[in-house]
Amino acid sequence: MYAIIEDGSRQYKVSPGDIIDVDLRELAEGQQQVEFDKVLMISDQDVTVGTPTIDGAKVVASIGGKVKDKKIYVHKLRRRKGYKRKTGHRQKHLRVTIDQVVT
Repeated sequence: MYAIIEDGSRQYKVSPGDIIDVDLRELAEGQQQVEFDKVLMISDQDVTVGTPTIDGAKVVASIGGKVKDKKIYVHKLRRRKGYKRKTGHRQKHLRVTIDQVVT
């Protein structure tokens, strides 16, 4: 069984037990689970496709913690002007483990 969910303008193919990194979000104090309610498709024995989402379907995931992505470097250069800049960026993510797909 797997589902395709949308979160943060990205789509993820998930099944129970998968670990994915989603965009960091504000969490309530002591919150242990997060629900994704934009379920686009569910496949178990047969395929159910939403228009655009499936009403009443959700994916429940437990929170694993905050993680950082690998560092990327941004170079700026103006040729023949002596202008060079190098900056870095690390995107922050929320690591979640998919517990169940509720139809």
